Amino acid sequence: MTETQTEILRHLRGTPGFRRITLALFASGLATFTTLYCVQALLPALSTEFRLSPAEASLTVSFGTAGLAVGVIPLTALSGVVGRTPVMTTSLFTAAALGVAQAFSPNFTVLLVLRALQGLALAGLQATAMSYLSEEIDRRSLGTAMGLYIAGNGIGGLAGRVIASLVLDVSDWRWALGSVGVVALGCAVLFRISVMPSAFFEPSPPRVRHLAAAIGRSFTDSGLVRLFAVGFLLMGCFVTIYNYLGFRLLAPPFSLSQVVVGLIFVVYLAGSAASTVAGRLVDTLGRPRMLPVAAAITLVGIALMLADNLAVVVVGLVVTTVGFFAAHSVASGWVGPRAATLGVQGPAVYLFCYYLGSSVGGSIGGLAYSADGWPGVSLYVGAFILVVLVLAISMRKLAPAKPRITA
Repeated sequence: MTETQTEILRHLRGTPGFRRITLALFASGLATFTTLYCVQALLPALSTEFRLSPAEASLTVSFGTAGLAVGVIPLTALSGVVGRTPVMTTSLFTAAALGVAQAFSPNFTVLLVLRALQGLALAGLQATAMSYLSEEIDRRSLGTAMGLYIAGNGIGGLAGRVIASLVLDVSDWRWALGSVGVVALGCAVLFRISVMPSAFFEPSPPRVRHLAAAIGRSFTDSGLVRLFAVGFLLMGCFVTIYNYLGFRLLAPPFSLSQVVVGLIFVVYLAGSAASTVAGRLVDTLGRPRMLPVAAAITLVGIALMLADNLAVVVVGLVVTTVGFFAAHSVASGWVGPRAATLGVQGPAVYLFCYYLGSSVGGSIGGLAYSADGWPGVSLYVGAFILVVLVLAISMRKLAPAKPRITA
């Protein structure tokens, strides 16, 4: 069968298979980000409960994303042996169970351990999803499918924060975490019902040396290295903003209630829409044009959020969220095809860098917040996005990847 004939068999936008796959991956993204980032809405409550500084409370976010970063590469290798869908299914159900277990944490240390284990479990989904889409979706529709998957991530981030905030308003952080765990379990069931079996997956035996070489070769391509840096910086910026914005809005001059702060996270819907639109624009305009625009939009949003006017801050948060999700959708969608051409583990390395950015960038962002409040956070994240913009502009003249020649 020729390459063209094989491509025809892959799922195109509008076909039943495409709809099932995108629904399943949408649900998986929903479950992942609901569980991973719900604790951002609970940071002030955890800070009070355990007598922690904002930076210390944010470790609940950092430990989860650190576990994900650590697990993403080995679980990518595992999915190449046992298959994409088994790894994704196990990942989602395990993460949901750990989410419920967190509600019974006897102390902060146990909570951090469970968060790290949950991140490790979720690595199985994050490590595999992009590879699954690249294998099963026609390349002409891949941008749209990737955008819908990222949109699920966005709505999951919204749902986790809002559910946690609403439950916290009438109960405590334990009930909030337990409720989010139950929602994640429902998403896991929907994923299992909807997902299509892999048709183009080719199992490969575990070869540690081969995997290490493939990871190493990822860093020999300047285009992939720049995309890895973009992922690290984007996520470091974004998680910092959402980690500490709640502390700012609960304090004067805003003095908002916990439930109102939680409802402000509805702006995450704008990110989901941006991911879908960005995916479609990539299919027509191309990634080199889209990435600098998305980075510039993010910078504008960061500047707007410096205001002491609540309406302007919310507008700035919307703009920042749109820019981030558009940029991440473009960058992550760019890694897969380029890495496949080179025969390297690009998607796994991108995700490692992306979630490492969340763990490292978010924790250091707490020091910026403690040192100089929101202006310090703005300067910190603004510097990150300026570097992203420079990298994005440099990639507009990036040469196409040359296929790896094997003996």
